[in-house]
Amino acid sequence: MRLATLSATAVLAFAACGGEEEEQPETAATATATATETATPEPASTPAPLDRKGTRIIVAGSQFGPMLYNASKQAIYVFENDEKDKSNCYDECAAAWPPVFSKGEPDAGDGVDQSLLGTIDRRDGKRQVTYAGQPLYYYAHEDEGQVLCHDVNLNGGLWWVVGPSGKHL
Repeated sequence: MRLATLSATAVLAFAACGGEEEEQPETAATATATATETATPEPASTPAPLDRKGTRIIVAGSQFGPMLYNASKQAIYVFENDEKDKSNCYDECAAAWPPVFSKGEPDAGDGVDQSLLGTIDRRDGKRQVTYAGQPLYYYAHEDEGQVLCHDVNLNGGLWWVVGPSGKHL
């Protein structure tokens, strides 16, 4: 029974990516972008600043070649309608394609060029991770390790996975 449920979920996610936009509940994918914070002990006379560790970005294989994921292996995408260091994905678009957020500077895993990682401030003040100046996103209807939405036209433009060079695949 569980296999049938998972298969049905995969078909719905694929159908949503293939052009039919269906409203579906938010998945755990959007929760994977949160970063942890730890306090650094300091003398009582000065306030203790927070040591903010940002979202970790890694490179792993896919059917499209090596590409970017978060540390939980959630696929990462770029949007053709974005400009360098500027997101054009808000509201309904951002509900389907949650931005990759980071509370601190993003952290480069193996194969990721730290010099290409950055952040931009969104209208709500949250920090979105960029790679080679391109704002990064997840697809809300994918599970970790899935790559269902490469080279699809949704929310007004094409979405692509991105390789370690910073170019879409």
